[in-house]
Amino acid sequence: QVRLQESGGGSVQAGGSLNLSCEASGLYYDRHCMGWFRQSPGKRRERVAVIDRLGGTSYADSVKGRFTISRDDAKNTVYLQMNSLRPEDTDTYYCAAVLLSLATACIEEVVSPSYRGQGTQVTVSS
Repeated sequence: QVRLQESGGGSVQAGGSLNLSCEASGLYYDRHCMGWFRQSPGKRRERVAVIDRLGGTSYADSVKGRFTISRDDAKNTVYLQMNSLRPEDTDTYYCAAVLLSLATACIEEVVSPSYRGQGTQVTVSS
């Protein structure tokens, strides 16, 4: 059974930082592009960042220069370091896995992934 378990969400003030983690189990981790999307009730899913199995990355324009995605294949874990957070970054963040996709395609596919986690809430106050 595939499981993506997110952690690291919370509440911070604008300008602060959070580091999200997602540990994957039950899938061939090194065959998947890993990433994050975010969504609030009643809103469309928004792509955030992805990292493919070759280490290639891609980011949404809204987070470029502020967020950094990385992966540790030995731990089957992907991370999202979020700096200079803004109130508009407030959302539920979901970890996602896309099978056999490189970053240039994965950034589009991450909003309809092969698998996703349950989400972790990020709240940024002004």
